[in-house]
Amino acid sequence: MNELIRVRLDVTYDGTDFSGWAAQPQRRTVAGVLTEALGTLVGADTPLGLTVAGRTDAGVHATGQVCHIDLPAAAWDELDGTLVRRLAALMPPDARVRTATPVPDTFDARFSATFRRYEYRVADTRWGPEPLRRHDTLGWVRPLDLDRLRQAAAGLIGEHDYAAYCKRKEHGTTVRAITALDWRRQPDGVVVATVQADAFCQAMVRSLVGALLSVGDGRRDPEWPATLLTLRERASSVTVAPAHGLTLVAVGYPDDPAEYARRAEATRRLRA
Repeated sequence: MNELIRVRLDVTYDGTDFSGWAAQPQRRTVAGVLTEALGTLVGADTPLGLTVAGRTDAGVHATGQVCHIDLPAAAWDELDGTLVRRLAALMPPDARVRTATPVPDTFDARFSATFRRYEYRVADTRWGPEPLRRHDTLGWVRPLDLDRLRQAAAGLIGEHDYAAYCKRKEHGTTVRAITALDWRRQPDGVVVATVQADAFCQAMVRSLVGALLSVGDGRRDPEWPATLLTLRERASSVTVAPAHGLTLVAVGYPDDPAEYARRAEATRRLRA
C-alpha cells in the first residue's frame, strides 16, 4: 500500500523571473511552482522528496535540469503517460517539465550525477545582444579575443581547489574537477563558454567566466586566472558575471542504471 515510484523529471525554465531553484518563503522559485503543480495533481500534503541535480541561482536558466520525486504507486498509475501534459496546463509559461520517466529507487538526481554542463553566452557586438536573446545573453562593450579566452581557460581545467572562485559553505569542500572549459564564437557572433565539471560550488561558473572575460578583453594576462588557484579563499579581484547569461544545459548519469547507487555513494564520500 505504501509502495513509491521514483520518477525522473527533465525540466527547462527561463530564470529571469525566478529567485532561483530552491523554495523560499514569499519568493517565486522553480521548485515552488513545480511543487504547487504536482500538489494539485497528487494532493498538497503528499510528500514528494523533490531532489534536484543542482540548485541554480536567481536569474540563471536551464534547458537540461534534472530532478526526481517519489510518487505513491497509485498516483503514478493514474498519471503515467499524462503527467507532462497535465503539468504543462498547471505550470507557468517560463517553466516546463519535458519528460517524466520512472527510474530505480537507487537513482538520485543530485548524487548519481556524473557531470553538470553549463553554457554562458556573451555578445561583444557594438549593438549588444539581439532583443529576442537579451534574457540569456550578456552584452559586453569590449571586443573579446577568442584565442586569449581559450588560453586562459586551459589553465583552469583539471581537479583543483577553486576556493578563489567559490562562495565557501561551512563544512563544504571547494575541490572540483573541471573536465571541459572552452569558448566558441557562433555564426551570429555570440561568444559561448562551455563549462563541465563533476559539480560546482555556488557562483563558481559565473566567477570563472568573469575572470576569463577580463582576459578576453585584454585587461588581464592569460596566465592570471590559473594563478588564483593557489588561494584558499575567495579572490576579491574576480568579478562574478551576471546571472542571466548562464544556462544549465545538461546533467550526466551512468549509462548503466546498476551504477546509480555506486555513483551516489562515491559522490557523498567526496562531498564530505
